[in-house]
Amino acid sequence: MGFFSNNYYKEGPGVSKNERKKKSFFAFFEIYFSNFWRLFFVSFAYSLISIFSLGFANGLAKAGMTHVARSLNRKKHSFLLDDFFETIKKNWKQSLALGVINVFFTAVLALDIWYFWGYITRPDLKDPAIMHILALGVALVLAIVTTYIKYYIWTMVITFDLTIKQMIKNSFQFVFLNFFKNVGISIVFGALYLGTACLLYLGPGLMVVGILLFVFVLPGLKTLLVQAVAFPQIKKYMIDPYYAEHKGEDIEKRRALGLDIPEEETQNEEKEESIFTDVIPSNSEDNN
Repeated sequence: MGFFSNNYYKEGPGVSKNERKKKSFFAFFEIYFSNFWRLFFVSFAYSLISIFSLGFANGLAKAGMTHVARSLNRKKHSFLLDDFFETIKKNWKQSLALGVINVFFTAVLALDIWYFWGYITRPDLKDPAIMHILALGVALVLAIVTTYIKYYIWTMVITFDLTIKQMIKNSFQFVFLNFFKNVGISIVFGALYLGTACLLYLGPGLMVVGILLFVFVLPGLKTLLVQAVAFPQIKKYMIDPYYAEHKGEDIEKRRALGLDIPEEETQNEEKEESIFTDVIPSNSEDNN
């Protein structure tokens, strides 16, 4: 049994091996702006599902959006909304469960932070509330860790054949394995959301712009950026080591993800296929 799940698609040809690779910074913006309007409509589908379900089906939307972003980031063809809803259909159990878990923990941590911050900033508080300060610190750390976990867990949902427990455990490890990049994209997201939120308070015209950005732009931009940061690390620490020990497995699935396959593995594949080809009898065999 291979490492990848069966939730993959043959998405067409990827990038030529001889194509000169751009630096990741420029490659990201090239991918994003060349697919801006395509992501525009997928982001709308994402927002509709998340808003009308009050966040409880956000896990479904995240799985669909992650598949589209993964394909575009790997420069693989994507059928966009078709892939979006097909991914939801194939991964709905784990996606829905993780989405509900996410809503629950987010609500609990938000209430904890609100309560402890409100308590330690009370004007009538004379003595420092050490326990409340420590509790606030723990809640903030947990909020950061769970945020970083979400950068990786949705990619694992749509890519690997793993249990929810295994995905959470692996995603937790990436919190530290890719810590500085996690911090970097979190700062970018914070700036994007803060800037967009400010538009809501600067007049009716800019409020409309802010709402449009929240609904049509930010979901796609955010997910594509997460894929640009998360997938290379998942490949480095999970995919490459596994197939170094399990050569020849999941070749078609790895091709569908745009992964390079060593020549020795493709040669073995060709040899296996040649066993089943018809052999034309020689002249000596005909004479017999």
